[in-house]
Amino acid sequence: MINILIEIDGYDQRVLLTGQSCSLKQLRQKYKQAKKYASSSTEIPKVMCELYQFRQISYEEEVKVTFVIDTDTDRIYAPTY
Repeated sequence: MINILIEIDGYDQRVLLTGQSCSLKQLRQKYKQAKKYASSSTEIPKVMCELYQFRQISYEEEVKVTFVIDTDTDRIYAPTY
């Protein structure tokens, strides 16, 4: 199984999630669904873990992630390094 590393970046939090790999399009759908169940943007990582079996790991700034979810703007992108 190939893993994905996602950074959830918002005003109140920076979280790293890992889980089964998915495309950018699939991640957008997962994020949209998680937003429906989350009462605030800070709950999105927890909801994504419950819905899609992602796992939260300790945050490290220098880690290279597959995708970033900006909860302030709802932008999801693959960063360039």
